[in-house]
Amino acid sequence: MRILIIEDEPLAAAQLAALVVQLKPGAEIAGVCDTVESAVKWFTSNPQPDLAFFDIQLGDGLSFEIFKSVEIATPVIFTTAYDQYALQAFKVNSVDYLLKPIDKEELQNALNKFENLQNVQKNQFPEALIRDLISSVGKQSFKKRFLVKIGTHLRAITTNEILYFYSFQKGTFLKATDGRNYLLDQTLEIVEQQVDPDQFFRINRKYLVAIDAITDMHVYSNSRLKIKVKQQEEDDFLVAREKVKAFKDWIEGNQGSL
Repeated sequence: MRILIIEDEPLAAAQLAALVVQLKPGAEIAGVCDTVESAVKWFTSNPQPDLAFFDIQLGDGLSFEIFKSVEIATPVIFTTAYDQYALQAFKVNSVDYLLKPIDKEELQNALNKFENLQNVQKNQFPEALIRDLISSVGKQSFKKRFLVKIGTHLRAITTNEILYFYSFQKGTFLKATDGRNYLLDQTLEIVEQQVDPDQFFRINRKYLVAIDAITDMHVYSNSRLKIKVKQQEEDDFLVAREKVKAFKDWIEGNQGSL
């Protein structure tokens, strides 16, 4: 059995490979990729593996982007530190969805599930797998705090202390209620996936705003909206034209209509 591992942390990749080989002595690790770009190149220049492990958050984006760039027929076991991606995993070739740190027993169960699927007719999706994935979506959770570095110190800032996230000069920052700006390691796209959509809304390409931070809203030119937020700096907070309806639904709490 040829297995591909997509994981941007070398130690995590090595530990996963060791566990897989321990549980399946005949398994061959066909390759290890650490970015979306390298994974796409691997799939375009190698035969499809029998099974792949996809870490969801990679250094250059989410591994779901790989499916948009290359055709993948390989069953996939997703691995991640967060569980809010279960629905997206369900939409692609997902066999299972493991939370880090990877538990040996859960990995064994996932490999067993993969082997059981080999006996299922092509394109037939087992009802038990559908139920498991839907169940995991119902249990999804979002980040409650972000770890930031202040000099040589670390501080955990809860989402209730965050007024907005923003992009600036290729960096991602958060504005806290204390008025300070803190640099994050993640991209704004990844942060958007990590936070509760009931609490935060991406108003445009630059800003992801907390609902409790908004102090005023008014109609702006070309059917756009302009909002004011707490601790706002000089930049205007404009809701992109294509997001205005979704923003209004969000304000009213009509998430189901998005």
